[in-house]
Amino acid sequence: MLQNEFAISVKGLKKSYKHVPVLADVNFQVRAGTIFALLGSNGAGKTTIVRILTTLLREDGGTAMVNGFNVASQPEEVRRSISLTGQFAAVDEILTGRENLVMMAQLRHLTDPRQVADSLLQRFGLTDAANRRASTYSGGMRRRLDIAMSLVGQSRLIFLDEPTTGLDPEARIEVWKIIKEMASSGTTVFLTTQYLEEAEQLADRIAILHKGRIIVNGTLAELKELFPPAKKEYIEKQPTLEEIFLSIVGKKEVV
Repeated sequence: MLQNEFAISVKGLKKSYKHVPVLADVNFQVRAGTIFALLGSNGAGKTTIVRILTTLLREDGGTAMVNGFNVASQPEEVRRSISLTGQFAAVDEILTGRENLVMMAQLRHLTDPRQVADSLLQRFGLTDAANRRASTYSGGMRRRLDIAMSLVGQSRLIFLDEPTTGLDPEARIEVWKIIKEMASSGTTVFLTTQYLEEAEQLADRIAILHKGRIIVNGTLAELKELFPPAKKEYIEKQPTLEEIFLSIVGKKEVV
């Protein structure tokens, strides 16, 4: 398979903090134009992987390629080809929604920042609130603005680090819809989440990170095959991703 078919390729990635291993021989690939979900408990190393892949943190070993660029030796090229939305909305609350987007378009040296801003405001359902300060936005609106800012410049790859943490169910569904739309337009989405239903709803492939290693990586259908056969009663019950996750992680704990 050609290398450029993968937006991300990670081999033997390692990272320790004060001699405490966080990542140990992490390996995975993300096909371009797909949604890849990385699952893991708190402290599993999900954010560490995101920080390495977005050039915010240096790995201790292994290699990571993003959009064909080496994150260690070609960080500027990587940064120009990606966008990142962290766990907490990085909007300027003093500015209005439109001003936040215009500022981001100017930082990316786009030719018509206001037109870019207006287009994204319409796409994300924020036109009516465009001239309000971001400090007046609800949590869901602030998150939508944050993701909209990540799309300024049409990056080929967007990293979403637990994008729906703290959102109510209605706002979470809104963000899911936006993520699906991004993928349908050809954007590669790398998603970390603790919400198993989120991965189940969105991801083309799901990887489980546990104790610094990828212990499972596959489609939802492939992960279901790892779960014990369903008991046939009156109705054959299919396992949920939560049941699969707990079964796999539980097994690894015993080893």
